This record gives sequence, C-alpha cells and structure tokens, in this order.
Amino acid sequence: MNSVKALFFDVFGTVVDWRTSIAREAKCLLEPLGYSPDWLAFADAWRAEYQPGMEEVRAGRIPFSKLDIIHRRMLERIQPRFGLEELNESTLKDLNLAWHRLDAWPDAPAGLRRLRERYLLAPCSNGNISLMVDLARRNDIHWDAILGAEIAGDYKPKPRVYQAACVAFSLEPSQCMMVAAHSGDLAASAAVGLRTGHVAQVNEFGPNTGEEKPTVPVDVAARSFSELADMLT
Repeated sequence: MNSVKALFFDVFGTVVDWRTSIAREAKCLLEPLGYSPDWLAFADAWRAEYQPGMEEVRAGRIPFSKLDIIHRRMLERIQPRFGLEELNESTLKDLNLAWHRLDAWPDAPAGLRRLRERYLLAPCSNGNISLMVDLARRNDIHWDAILGAEIAGDYKPKPRVYQAACVAFSLEPSQCMMVAAHSGDLAASAAVGLRTGHVAQVNEFGPNTGEEKPTVPVDVAARSFSELADMLT
C-alpha cells in the first residue's frame, strides 16, 4: 500500500446517509404543508430513479447534466405516487436541494481527517461540484479537490470518471484507491487499474440492508471509517 498516494470516495451511501437524511428533510418541508406519506418510502422511491436517470446520459440519449438536474427529473417522476403533484416551484426547488443537506455517517468525518494526514482525498462521486461542496461544509469534511462526474462529463461506472480523477492528481491508477460501500463501484474502478477499499455501511437502505462484505476482490475491507483509517495509516 506504500505506493498509494490518493484516496477517492464514493459519497452517497458510503460517506453520507442519504436515506434517513432525505426522509427527514422531506418531512420538515412538506409536513407543515399537510403532506404525510411514508417518508422513508419517499426517500427510497426517489433514490430508485437514480441509476435510470443517469443511464440516459451514459447511453448518450441526453447530454451530460449535473446531478441536481437529474435529481429534479427523478423527483418529478415520483410526485404522482406520493400525491405531490400540487407542489409549487419554490417548494420543489427547496425539496430538490435536500440532497445538499445530507448528514455523514457518524464516524466518517473523523476517519477522513485521519486519512488526510497521509493521503490526498477527494470525492469521486456522481454528485455535482456544488452539491459536494455543500455536503463537505455541512459535515466538516476537508477534501483536497472535488472530482467525479462533473469533471469527467459522464457518470460512474464509466471508466473515464475514475481515469479523470487520477489525471487530476497527476497520478497513475495504481497510485490511487477507490473507497466505496458498493462492490459495483469498486469493480469498475479496479477494471481501470485503481486499488480498491470497501467500507461497510450495513444500514444504507434500512437496518441490515447494505453490503456487510464486498462481493468482489478488494485490497482492503473495513467495517467502519475508523477501521479503514486504522488499516491505512
């Protein structure tokens, strides 16, 4: 591991808890307006549109769009399912920005601070730059750069997203490690030469629903950010 100089991180589900955060933000915004759906089901439904929304870009059916725009399209698809068709534009804009107000998993900021003492750190996320900046400032996370989809002009798991992150730091893929809670992300980054680290987030989709262990070979597998920092520093 001495050759690794930079760690790239998936963010949604790996660094931040999107599910309970979106449920909380939606409830805070919409309950005073008289809405009372199952807030966790709403968060799950919104997130379920994530891969289909990005696939439109990956397949070349639409030009690259920032994730904020994709999130808004996703929201519009699920509005009828939750009786939200009458929301005004101001409310929709604020609700869409809920993705900028996600909370980190409790041990992530401290683990990242320890890792930053030894490595360059950056998100390699499908989230756009302004979204990543807002999440970092909210959760006291200090990145050395904001990398990922907006830099590459495409969405993971396309190879160019990982490759562009390496190029941004003037490093070879073998000098970089992708860290994620999702084996698909790790497999795609390994295919272009990155080292890989799995950090388990077993409650991502609800209690005991996430990947406890990776389903692909990885260089490092940790049960928490604290353990990841112990292993890599």
